[in-house]
Amino acid sequence: MTDELPDIIAGRLNVLFCGINPGMTAAAIGHHFAGRSNRFWRVIYLAGFTPEEISPQDDHTILRYGCGVTSVVKRPTASADQLSPEEFISAAAEFEQKIVRYAPRFVAFLGKAAYVALSGQREIAWGLQPARMEGATVWVLPNPSGRNRAFTLDSLVEAYRQLYAACVYEQR
Repeated sequence: MTDELPDIIAGRLNVLFCGINPGMTAAAIGHHFAGRSNRFWRVIYLAGFTPEEISPQDDHTILRYGCGVTSVVKRPTASADQLSPEEFISAAAEFEQKIVRYAPRFVAFLGKAAYVALSGQREIAWGLQPARMEGATVWVLPNPSGRNRAFTLDSLVEAYRQLYAACVYEQR
């Protein structure tokens, strides 16, 4: 059995990026978004969240920039479609308690699946959501996985840049 991938989290972050669940490669080496084709680190750099592209091995340095990383479901899988609806339901209370405890300004879901499961809504738009989660502003971003071929690198960067702009605007 693969160990759970630990959160990279601290109190009062600007953004807590929430993956659906860890991939097998990330869990095996103990670093977030470590799959060869995952574009997360490149995208957040190009969108403005970090001044340089962080390597998966240095994932903990994301805290320096007011950002953190977690997963809604802790069980690693080869692909998110291997998760059952029950796994999201059982993870919901612990996830919401994490949001209460750490109080990020924004919670950014990477992909619609986890937010659909947690919110109970069927139709979710990309971007800013009308409902808050435990006081945090909710944003839904496209999943940066290389398997997500519906979004080019440029379209991912644009979507993440909109969140970055909202973070900067709200800090004023």
